[in-house]
Amino acid sequence: MSLPYVEGILTAEQVADSAAAIAAMQEPCGAVPWTTGEHVDIWNHVEAAMAMLVGGQVEAAERAYAWVPTMQHADGSFPMKIVNGVADDDRGDVNMTAYLAVGIWHHWLVRRDIEFVRRYWPTVRSALDWVVAQQVSWGGINYTPTEDYCLLTGNSSIYQSLRAGVALADLLDDPQPEWELAGGRLGHAVREHRDLFADKSIHSMDWYYPVLGGAVRGRDAFELLDSRWDDFVRPGLGILCVSTNPWVTGAETCELVMALDILGDHRRALTLLKDMQHLREDDGRYWTGWVYGDADIDPESGEPRNVNWPDEHTTYTAAAVILAVDALGEVAGHGTAGSGIMRGTSLAPHFAELALECGCPSADSLSGVPGRTP
Repeated sequence: MSLPYVEGILTAEQVADSAAAIAAMQEPCGAVPWTTGEHVDIWNHVEAAMAMLVGGQVEAAERAYAWVPTMQHADGSFPMKIVNGVADDDRGDVNMTAYLAVGIWHHWLVRRDIEFVRRYWPTVRSALDWVVAQQVSWGGINYTPTEDYCLLTGNSSIYQSLRAGVALADLLDDPQPEWELAGGRLGHAVREHRDLFADKSIHSMDWYYPVLGGAVRGRDAFELLDSRWDDFVRPGLGILCVSTNPWVTGAETCELVMALDILGDHRRALTLLKDMQHLREDDGRYWTGWVYGDADIDPESGEPRNVNWPDEHTTYTAAAVILAVDALGEVAGHGTAGSGIMRGTSLAPHFAELALECGCPSADSLSGVPGRTP
């Protein structure tokens, strides 16, 4: 398999170095922590496995997947936080639980190994069954069974996971109509009821994830990204993690790159991918972020500026870079067979909006109509 690259930004060898840097932080059991000595969560773990796979670390990626079922609860969920192979926060997290479907579908695109898919299908099916059981009447999916609120970023990602899950179900001829029904309600909620999600609007992820997850498309997606572009984008550096702090982060920047790629906005996507390379080390590792300022010390807080912060190199940052390179490689270098995983070109079709119970004026007229935005 040829490795991805983007001309003038990252070579295939540099991508290989970053994949190797992720693998070097992998624990003996196969788990991939945020950074050495830190905790593991299933979402970022799966993202790391996807990046290692396209970056040439196939054995490490498959060891990562083999570890995942060992952490699944009997109800299908996965714990929110895992330390040294033990659940440190045992609550089931809907987004983390759902994301395995994306990873397994991505592996299928890259490797075409049907036995691998069959091996993990029971884990995926149990996970998504649990996730859709947490859906509330207006279409959102509760963060955990014990929290009575829904998160927009996580729900947007779940929309992609459900499309991957249905694609896997179609591949294995094991239809899952309940997932399709839940996906239609969820997509409608992300498009029409973002005000009902918990207010996390200072976070850049809540801004771009409705596009990255695929629920918001076409003109609406362009308008959404343009609506807060100046709030979050810092030319030459990347994008802010939160609008309230002068802190640009590599993972969020590369996720926005992939959202722009979905829209075909390759000019801005390539610019941002290039801008965030100041976080790269020569060995392929990536700093999490950079705190910037006009002076080296903020006069009000006394906190340092123009420094990498936190003092860590994170697997999820390197993973986001690799997947962004793979996506843009199709137009500016080389991409693998998995490069369209975020564009959703191989996923199940967007879900029809059926049996909506949100009570909004448009619900009755939209029932049975696929997502309105082309």
